[in-house]
Amino acid sequence: MGDTSSTTYQTDFYAWANEQAALLRQGRLSEADIANIAEEIESMGKTEKRELVSRLTVLLAHLLKWQYQPGRRGPSWEVTITNQRRDLAVHLKDNPSLRSRLPEAVEYAYANARGEAYAETGLPKTMFPPSAPWTFDQMMDQDFWPE
Repeated sequence: MGDTSSTTYQTDFYAWANEQAALLRQGRLSEADIANIAEEIESMGKTEKRELVSRLTVLLAHLLKWQYQPGRRGPSWEVTITNQRRDLAVHLKDNPSLRSRLPEAVEYAYANARGEAYAETGLPKTMFPPSAPWTFDQMMDQDFWPE
């Protein structure tokens, strides 16, 4: 079944995934496409980490804009910050092992957010701190609004 599964994996991922799930549920491991299943599981883990960084980037960019462009604050930025905080909390609850990756995720996301804030505000890039000026707990605090 391995050859057929590998071909289906390349031509119809949805069908392959359902086929593999059925084989696993039936305990037919010798017929399952183990190599591609393992690759997909690893890929899913990377996707969860990318989502963490992406949400952190959006949150940090909006916190920077909130702090450095007080005259442009509005409901849209407030809702974005609030939603990202809530979605990040859920994402970390669903993937608790990602907490150990927070320092590197925040560092990477902040570099992206700093660039976005620079591009969107027109302010000099040097105006924004070279590393995140807030702790993760501050970023996530619903009552924290940088001034």
